[in-house]
Amino acid sequence: MHRYKFQWPILGLSTVLASSVLLIGCGKNSWWSSTEDTQLNSEQIKKLIPSRVKDRASWADDIAQISQQLKIPANKENICSIVAVVDQESNFVANPNVPGLGQKAVKEVSSRLQEKFEDKLGETLGGPLASYFEEVLRTQPSPEDNYLKQMGKVKNEQQLDVLYREIFDYMSKHYHISALTGAAKFVGQDLSEKMNPITTLGSMQVHIQYARDHKRNSVNNNELRDDLYSQYGGLYYGIHRLMLYPTQYDKAIYRFADYNSGMYSSRNAAFQKMVNKIAETDLSLDGDLLSYDKNANPRVMTTETEKAIMAVFAKHQILMSAKQLRKDLSKEKTQGFEKTQTYTAISTLYTEKTHKDPPYAIMPEVVISGPKLSRDYNTNWYASRVNGRYEKCMHQAKRIKL
Repeated sequence: MHRYKFQWPILGLSTVLASSVLLIGCGKNSWWSSTEDTQLNSEQIKKLIPSRVKDRASWADDIAQISQQLKIPANKENICSIVAVVDQESNFVANPNVPGLGQKAVKEVSSRLQEKFEDKLGETLGGPLASYFEEVLRTQPSPEDNYLKQMGKVKNEQQLDVLYREIFDYMSKHYHISALTGAAKFVGQDLSEKMNPITTLGSMQVHIQYARDHKRNSVNNNELRDDLYSQYGGLYYGIHRLMLYPTQYDKAIYRFADYNSGMYSSRNAAFQKMVNKIAETDLSLDGDLLSYDKNANPRVMTTETEKAIMAVFAKHQILMSAKQLRKDLSKEKTQGFEKTQTYTAISTLYTEKTHKDPPYAIMPEVVISGPKLSRDYNTNWYASRVNGRYEKCMHQAKRIKL
């Protein structure tokens, strides 16, 4: 499965070979525990941020303040986890320029416009709206300085995001779909949020839907997007996404993998591996037990993982309705999935078949694709890069006088 995720380029850093760092399991906590009670202050955090970063003190102050606000202990493990992800995603630049972004965006809308609109809106609306969108790109706000020319000149994600918002706002004010379907006129904000291809934002590349679900104040969608491009806002939602969920991982690299491919994807990939062993099948170990749309809502379709589990339960005479199975799998983004009948049954069958303990986590096999990337990567590449930065930070932390 491809995650179409915007990924910042790595600037001027050599590849660091990844190896796993053992951590204490989280238990009921949402962060990684530490054998030390020592809490780092802003000055100490500053020393863990790479020296090449401009205004390290400001970034350190924000990390310290957000950690306190979210009640995340500012120990070495937690701070180094945050530092590693921020550095990987943006090199500590709140809204970095992306080489060639404008031309890549033009290429995307020129080659896949019809497909994208029909995918989001269906053929009845998608086709006509795609044609109108193309007309707007080439003629507005003026033929001499049209949106397509403006798009080719954008240098960073925020500029592209704001431009898309402006285009969809124009469309919502000038285009009525009532003649086609009898439906009401599109509301600009709804159309923009439905069609805007910029879905991961800011210095820690947080999905807009996650930020909406965890808004720190009462703002509209445009204000929320603008906040994510700020230094503090990008850090706030990224730290929230990275740290505020409990797992039993014994290696830091799995949480880094989750940050790229989805919460609990490392655990869920291990679950899929167990299903493969029991059913003697070859499921993709992508960590998604159900299929999701771009706003992280589960689709109705039955996945291959779901079908394989049904077959396993039927073979082993485990009584479970399709409705109950779907209910269990719908908890895959929570720790509660581990307490479901489905997870327990698969773990038990795995142990009976292999005489081994069930694996709790493995590296998800997910491809990272996106306009900002020169080529496709995978989650193992991403998590290993972050883990290398984490280890470097932890090594640096040993030198800090606490």
